[in-house]
Amino acid sequence: MDKFWLITTLLGLIWLTIGCSLESADPAEMDFAAARRRMVEEQLKGFGRDITNAHVLRAMATVPRHEFVPEKLRGEAYEDYPLPIGYGQTISQPYIVAFMTQELDPKPHHRVLEIGTGSGYQAAVLAELVKEVYTIEIIEPLAERAKADLARLGYTNVFVRAGDGYKGWPEAAPFDSIIVTCAPEQVPPPLIEQLKEGGRMMIPLGPLHDQNLYLLEKRGGKIERRAVLPVRFVPMTGKAAKSQSDQR
Repeated sequence: MDKFWLITTLLGLIWLTIGCSLESADPAEMDFAAARRRMVEEQLKGFGRDITNAHVLRAMATVPRHEFVPEKLRGEAYEDYPLPIGYGQTISQPYIVAFMTQELDPKPHHRVLEIGTGSGYQAAVLAELVKEVYTIEIIEPLAERAKADLARLGYTNVFVRAGDGYKGWPEAAPFDSIIVTCAPEQVPPPLIEQLKEGGRMMIPLGPLHDQNLYLLEKRGGKIERRAVLPVRFVPMTGKAAKSQSDQR
């Protein structure tokens, strides 16, 4: 009898704990978590998609993308397309974020430079995978908003700066890898200088309607590059735009 009572009591406590957990869970957050799982399974690992890095998949399943989009668009946060975030900018399609991250081959000890913070979502994904992320956004209100959101979500290894990404972040260089989420027509020389020997850079290049995403690798002080994917990113502004205009 005593053993039966003990087992019954333990089962009751377990069910009580589960019940309390379910009652206290925010239904909206539960829906977002389910949407994140579907995003990973269908958009990243699904038919025709090629995201295979387990660490990248884990990061994509962890970072709450809905926290980086305007509140009125949160219901679309895990869909397979970019979304506007204000000031003529967008948060990239989840697949593109995962693809660029995977191509960088991030390691836990890496320090990464991101050009084009935007919403801060790409920085958050990288922050799950590397030691430090340095990210630059030319539109100051976006930089401030991303900084606040990243801090609110606990990303203490991300450093945000408002400024022209063309110049990079020289005092924090060199970087193990660099990711550029806006498109110049030529690779900014300061970014090449700030990339470590053996480092990788992901960068979209070309005019708005004729862009390719390139993987650059620095070997023996020289840059090897190959096109990996046709894309469409917002143009890089600031000095990159001025330099291009001066050449025309």
